[in-house]
Amino acid sequence: VQLVESGGGSVQTGGSLRLSCVASGYTNGLNYMAWFRQTPGKEREAVAALYIDGDRASYVPSVKGRFTISQNKVNNTMWLHMNSLQPEDTATYLCAAGYVGPIYWGQGTQVTVS
Repeated sequence: VQLVESGGGSVQTGGSLRLSCVASGYTNGLNYMAWFRQTPGKEREAVAALYIDGDRASYVPSVKGRFTISQNKVNNTMWLHMNSLQPEDTATYLCAAGYVGPIYWGQGTQVTVS
């Protein structure tokens, strides 16, 4: 499985971005897709996760109400809609996928909020 992210960039405080992740390869059976973020010196943090079979989403408290994770099962695309961005959201955002947790990772896309 290969994951490719896009949509990162620089935005002012309060702005919005939409990240995309396209999965390719043998994607049958994938039940978990998620967005993580990482900043230098900090542990990788799960921002939002989607459990495909139950259509359930979960969010880290700091982004609830601001970020929305969604997917298109037909074309294996996942998005992270980010609103009301804050400087503390600055990070490299990585797409992850798996069966019960993350085992496949994308390369990441940088989001900078200033």
